[in-house]
Amino acid sequence: MHYTILVEPDYVQKTISGKVDIQFKAIAAHDTMQIDLQEPIQLNKAYLGDEQLRYFRDGNAYFILLSKSIKIGTEAKLALSFSGKVTEAIRPPWDGGWIFSKDKKGNPWMSVACQGLGASVWYPCKDHQSDEPDRGALLRISVPDTLMAIGNGRLKGKQQYKKGWTVYDWEVKNPINNYNIIPYIGKYAHFNERYCGEKGKLDCDYWVLEEELEKATEQFKQVPLMLKAFEHWFGPFPFYEDGFKLVQSPHLGMEHQSAVAYGNGFQNGYRGRDLSGSGWGLKWDFIIVHESGHEWFGNNITSNDLADMWLHESFTNYSETLFTDFHFGTDAGNAYVQGTRALIRNDAPIIAKYNVNDQGSGDMYYKGGNLVHMIRQLFKSDEKFRNALRELNKTYYHKTVNTEEVEAFFSSKTGLNLSPVFDQYLRNTTIPTLEIKKGKKEIMYRWKDCIATFNMPVRLIFDKELKWIYPTSSWKTLKTSADFSKLTVDKNFYVGLNKSS
Repeated sequence: MHYTILVEPDYVQKTISGKVDIQFKAIAAHDTMQIDLQEPIQLNKAYLGDEQLRYFRDGNAYFILLSKSIKIGTEAKLALSFSGKVTEAIRPPWDGGWIFSKDKKGNPWMSVACQGLGASVWYPCKDHQSDEPDRGALLRISVPDTLMAIGNGRLKGKQQYKKGWTVYDWEVKNPINNYNIIPYIGKYAHFNERYCGEKGKLDCDYWVLEEELEKATEQFKQVPLMLKAFEHWFGPFPFYEDGFKLVQSPHLGMEHQSAVAYGNGFQNGYRGRDLSGSGWGLKWDFIIVHESGHEWFGNNITSNDLADMWLHESFTNYSETLFTDFHFGTDAGNAYVQGTRALIRNDAPIIAKYNVNDQGSGDMYYKGGNLVHMIRQLFKSDEKFRNALRELNKTYYHKTVNTEEVEAFFSSKTGLNLSPVFDQYLRNTTIPTLEIKKGKKEIMYRWKDCIATFNMPVRLIFDKELKWIYPTSSWKTLKTSADFSKLTVDKNFYVGLNKSS
């Protein structure tokens, strides 16, 4: 139900020590509880109330032995202490662990990146994506007085812990993914503003290294632009109580809830590069837009299983298109999403194996974004599509979901059975080809290179005139006298085309 985490890092020894209070509710009657904590960190003590408990370790899991079975519905607090050498991230954020870095002046600069690998790489927890603390978390970070510590949510206070050390208390009121609870430690400077949004005034706080303050003040002017676009498309920012925050990080970036990690060098694009090749990706800062998009998809709506990470990444990838659309027009957004197709590999299914902490193909980004773009076309109305995205965020507000629920949601909103479409693009690697043959006064068409049930409607362009057709794997006929040589498929659909006379 709630985590209270106290952590103190030793920058020189590259160790950490700390305590965690886990407020929990029993959903089954048992006398043993599994707590995850990855080696080489050690669990030192465990208490339930005043009672010290025995435990044993099995790999990256500890099993806490209770003196008696806890009844269903009981709420209690498990107090744990831990310490040890930490797993260091070698190439964050693509691998996980604690980051021991330095700023340009040689000052210590520390943080954590642990999505996928799991939060238990640095603190004991129930390390599963579906098990968010419903009542949030309190992160207490102990650092030398020469440094500043930033965490998720709002700063509740600070106090002297021991001579030369200060503890900073950061509190999150809302449910939060375990891997999103992150400390940032360094020589930080701060500035802030208030954004007038759909639910009132949203506190926006920015923490950057002291020497980067001037650059950040200019670059972070894009935050209100991002919030305006995303509240339009997705509905209110999901965590007004905790505020919005960008924190400069010693890695590229991550979607840490209410403390988004930023490391893009205060430049537009993805490290100064347009991933779409369209030119539009250089009009805005990729990390500000993409990682903030995760506040709606990933943090507000969270997948129950890592295998369903497309629910985070595909929709957030598409948030880049919607940002571009909102500020530069629909043609610009279309060009952006179409340009990202060059990065699709079609190497493996987007949805991975369930119940084994497996993650699917990286195509969950660009192929997944193009899937969402096609679903947008099937609404035949941008306003209906926008209302669906807003309703999705409202329906699953602060909840965890499965792919099946989201598939059913969009099938309901479009009035189409989209299961074959999701099956084709999420669970298979081939790209459907629309096969068209020319007749005397008609064309014949069908889908091929696809699953047998694939039946996605698609838009054809006849001499600049748009026309919907409804292909299946069987041949269909359409009477037309249009110039066959100019017949093509609307580029907003990620499909192949094979024409023959």
